[in-house]
Amino acid sequence: MRTRRVVRNSLIGLTAALTLAACGGSGTEAAGPANPGGLEKTELTVGVVPVPSSAPLFIAQEKGFFKAEGLTVKTETIQAPQPVMPRILNGGIDAFLTSYVSLITISDSGVAKLKMLAESQQGAPGVNGVVVTKDSPIREPKDLKGKKIAVNVLKALGEVTVRAQLKAEGLAPGDVTFVPVPFAEQLNQLKAGTVDAAWLTEPYISAAKKDLGGRLLIDTLSGPAEGLPLDGWATTADWVSKYPKTAAAFQRAIGKAQQIAASDRQELDKVIPTFTRIPAEVASTMTMGTFSTSLDPARIQRVADLLSEFQITKSKIDATALVAATPR
Repeated sequence: MRTRRVVRNSLIGLTAALTLAACGGSGTEAAGPANPGGLEKTELTVGVVPVPSSAPLFIAQEKGFFKAEGLTVKTETIQAPQPVMPRILNGGIDAFLTSYVSLITISDSGVAKLKMLAESQQGAPGVNGVVVTKDSPIREPKDLKGKKIAVNVLKALGEVTVRAQLKAEGLAPGDVTFVPVPFAEQLNQLKAGTVDAAWLTEPYISAAKKDLGGRLLIDTLSGPAEGLPLDGWATTADWVSKYPKTAAAFQRAIGKAQQIAASDRQELDKVIPTFTRIPAEVASTMTMGTFSTSLDPARIQRVADLLSEFQITKSKIDATALVAATPR
């Protein structure tokens, strides 16, 4: 009973955090030394999403990595880059966490030319997947034909990875219907039968198992989507051109934090509750992806190719054009 309360409270906290988009900063690091290395800009506003992928930035703040590079970083909670693109384009937000799907679709739309500065997470087993209720007649993926699947956003990571899995099972894109439902509402809709299945991520997968006896029907980051890169820290191509030394300083600082995130789970468990509102006891048991220590265009190309295959982008994107130069 206590576990159910903890998971439920964590979902309430996470939902509240996600509604803080475009609100005031959630943290500021003390000012560093005066403009070392001739940085073009020393005070940055970084858009963070209250999910584990943002953890390396908070580790970098706590460890003083930004300060050592001469950077003062203020964080601002966002839900995704799309709603705050005007501020990104006018320089109000310098860098931001984004999924690769958003990075690629924004670039494909022509709204902005974006560059990935550093990768945060790659997919790992159990991070997200398609869940059904314990008494659902859907027993295997092919049973999803003709069914409704809830995803948090249409034409995003959930839809792309589910389509890849269903293709491997012999189902065509038109064989299922994707329904946009916020994560916090998906469990209720599953229980009510409004949707037949739901694409969930943690901690919602744990909540579905505890509250509904839910079954993980498809691990969507396995098979054709195994190890798929999920997200990272991005900015505009114009910003990189205008502030190349600042961009390199940010990359060095976040790179050191990525190394810690990749090797020290205790550091992740310590920092995640501070910005996600997920209780420490839940954070310590959550399944997370693999934190990356490199930025590989070949990995990103896999995402671009899937988006092109399922006609989510208008054209096939060359991933090398989306990657900022590595710092010297």
